[in-house]
Amino acid sequence: MTIEERLDADVKQAMRDRDDLVKSTLRMVLAEIKNKRIELVGKEMSEADVEAVLMRCVKSRQDSERQYRDADRPELADKEAAEIEVIMKYMPEQLNEDEARAVVQKVIADVGATSKKDMGAVMKALMAGYKGKIDGRVVQRLVGELLR
Repeated sequence: MTIEERLDADVKQAMRDRDDLVKSTLRMVLAEIKNKRIELVGKEMSEADVEAVLMRCVKSRQDSERQYRDADRPELADKEAAEIEVIMKYMPEQLNEDEARAVVQKVIADVGATSKKDMGAVMKALMAGYKGKIDGRVVQRLVGELLR
Protein backbone atom coordinates (compact mmCIF):
# COMPACT_ATOMS: atom_id res chain seq x y z
CA MET A 1 0.00 0.00 0.00
CA THR A 2 1.44 3.37 -1.02
CA ILE A 3 1.59 6.37 1.29
CA GLU A 4 -1.15 8.07 -0.71
CA GLU A 5 -3.45 5.03 -0.43
CA ARG A 6 -2.84 4.94 3.33
CA LEU A 7 -3.68 8.65 3.55
CA ASP A 8 -6.94 8.10 1.64
CA ALA A 9 -7.93 5.17 3.82
CA ASP A 10 -7.09 7.06 7.02
CA VAL A 11 -9.14 10.10 5.95
CA LYS A 12 -12.14 7.83 5.50
CA GLN A 13 -11.51 6.23 8.89
CA ALA A 14 -11.16 9.66 10.51
CA MET A 15 -14.53 10.63 9.02
CA ARG A 16 -16.11 7.51 10.50
CA ASP A 17 -14.46 8.23 13.86
CA ARG A 18 -15.42 11.92 13.67
CA ASP A 19 -11.77 12.85 14.28
CA ASP A 20 -11.67 16.37 12.87
CA LEU A 21 -7.97 16.98 13.51
CA VAL A 22 -6.82 13.91 11.56
CA LYS A 23 -9.43 14.41 8.84
CA SER A 24 -8.55 18.05 8.18
CA THR A 25 -4.79 17.47 8.42
CA LEU A 26 -4.80 14.54 6.00
CA ARG A 27 -7.08 16.37 3.59
CA MET A 28 -4.62 19.27 3.50
CA VAL A 29 -1.76 16.84 2.88
CA LEU A 30 -3.69 15.13 0.07
CA ALA A 31 -4.38 18.54 -1.47
CA GLU A 32 -0.65 19.30 -1.41
CA ILE A 33 0.06 15.96 -3.08
CA LYS A 34 -2.54 16.71 -5.74
CA ASN A 35 -0.95 20.13 -6.36
CA LYS A 36 2.44 18.46 -6.75
CA ARG A 37 0.95 15.96 -9.22
CA ILE A 38 -0.44 18.88 -11.26
CA GLU A 39 2.97 20.55 -11.13
CA LEU A 40 4.62 17.39 -12.53
CA VAL A 41 2.41 17.43 -15.62
CA GLY A 42 2.66 14.14 -17.46
CA LYS A 43 5.14 12.53 -15.06
CA GLU A 44 4.31 9.79 -12.60
CA MET A 45 4.67 10.79 -8.97
CA SER A 46 7.05 8.57 -7.01
CA GLU A 47 6.99 7.68 -3.31
CA ALA A 48 10.00 9.99 -2.91
CA ASP A 49 7.93 12.87 -4.31
CA VAL A 50 5.15 12.09 -1.84
CA GLU A 51 7.67 11.97 1.02
CA ALA A 52 9.05 15.34 -0.10
CA VAL A 53 5.52 16.80 0.04
CA LEU A 54 5.05 15.35 3.54
CA MET A 55 8.38 16.83 4.64
CA ARG A 56 7.37 20.22 3.25
CA CYS A 57 4.08 20.01 5.16
CA VAL A 58 5.92 19.20 8.39
CA LYS A 59 8.42 22.04 7.93
CA SER A 60 5.62 24.50 7.20
CA ARG A 61 3.82 23.51 10.38
CA GLN A 62 7.02 23.65 12.42
CA ASP A 63 7.59 27.22 11.23
CA SER A 64 3.99 28.12 12.07
CA GLU A 65 4.27 26.50 15.50
CA ARG A 66 7.43 28.49 16.25
CA GLN A 67 5.78 31.73 15.14
CA TYR A 68 2.69 31.06 17.24
CA ARG A 69 4.83 30.33 20.31
CA ASP A 70 6.77 33.56 19.74
CA ALA A 71 3.47 35.44 19.45
CA ASP A 72 2.23 33.86 22.71
CA ARG A 73 -0.55 31.89 21.01
CA PRO A 74 -0.17 28.46 22.66
CA GLU A 75 -3.56 27.14 21.49
CA LEU A 76 -2.62 27.62 17.84
CA ALA A 77 0.91 26.31 18.42
CA ASP A 78 -0.52 23.18 20.05
CA LYS A 79 -2.80 22.61 17.05
CA GLU A 80 0.19 22.84 14.70
CA ALA A 81 2.14 20.41 16.90
CA ALA A 82 -0.77 17.95 16.81
CA GLU A 83 -0.90 18.20 13.01
CA ILE A 84 2.85 17.51 12.86
CA GLU A 85 2.33 14.33 14.88
CA VAL A 86 -0.39 13.18 12.47
CA ILE A 87 1.80 13.76 9.42
CA MET A 88 4.90 12.17 10.98
CA LYS A 89 3.07 8.81 11.08
CA TYR A 90 3.46 8.67 7.29
CA MET A 91 7.11 9.72 7.17
CA PRO A 92 10.07 7.34 7.15
CA GLU A 93 11.64 6.74 10.57
CA GLN A 94 13.73 9.78 11.53
CA LEU A 95 17.27 9.40 12.87
CA ASN A 96 17.80 10.61 16.44
CA GLU A 97 20.58 13.04 17.39
CA ASP A 98 23.21 10.36 18.14
CA GLU A 99 22.48 8.41 14.95
CA ALA A 100 22.57 11.63 12.93
CA ARG A 101 25.92 12.59 14.47
CA ALA A 102 27.38 9.18 13.55
CA VAL A 103 26.10 9.48 9.98
CA VAL A 104 27.50 13.01 9.65
CA GLN A 105 30.92 11.91 10.94
CA LYS A 106 30.97 8.99 8.49
CA VAL A 107 30.05 11.21 5.52
CA ILE A 108 32.64 13.82 6.53
CA ALA A 109 35.28 11.06 6.52
CA ASP A 110 34.00 9.65 3.20
CA VAL A 111 34.01 13.04 1.50
CA GLY A 112 37.36 13.97 3.04
CA ALA A 113 36.08 17.28 4.40
CA THR A 114 38.44 19.21 6.63
CA SER A 115 36.99 22.71 6.99
CA LYS A 116 33.76 24.67 6.72
CA LYS A 117 34.59 25.28 3.05
CA ASP A 118 33.68 21.63 2.44
CA MET A 119 30.28 21.99 4.11
CA GLY A 120 28.42 22.09 0.78
CA ALA A 121 29.86 18.77 -0.39
CA VAL A 122 29.05 17.14 2.95
CA MET A 123 25.48 18.48 2.94
CA LYS A 124 24.96 17.33 -0.65
CA ALA A 125 26.15 13.80 0.14
CA LEU A 126 24.09 13.62 3.33
CA MET A 127 20.86 14.84 1.83
CA ALA A 128 21.26 12.57 -1.19
CA GLY A 129 21.67 9.48 0.96
CA TYR A 130 19.39 10.30 3.89
CA LYS A 131 16.70 12.61 2.51
CA GLY A 132 13.53 12.28 4.55
CA LYS A 133 15.28 10.33 7.29
CA ILE A 134 17.23 13.23 8.74
CA ASP A 135 16.26 16.85 9.35
CA GLY A 136 18.23 19.35 7.29
CA ARG A 137 18.52 21.82 10.18
CA VAL A 138 20.00 19.16 12.45
CA VAL A 139 22.43 18.12 9.72
CA GLN A 140 23.50 21.71 9.12
CA ARG A 141 24.10 22.28 12.84
CA LEU A 142 26.05 19.01 13.24
CA VAL A 143 28.19 19.62 10.16
CA GLY A 144 28.94 23.14 11.44
CA GLU A 145 29.99 21.73 14.83
CA LEU A 146 32.16 18.98 13.37
CA LEU A 147 33.85 21.10 10.69
CA ARG A 148 35.73 23.98 12.18
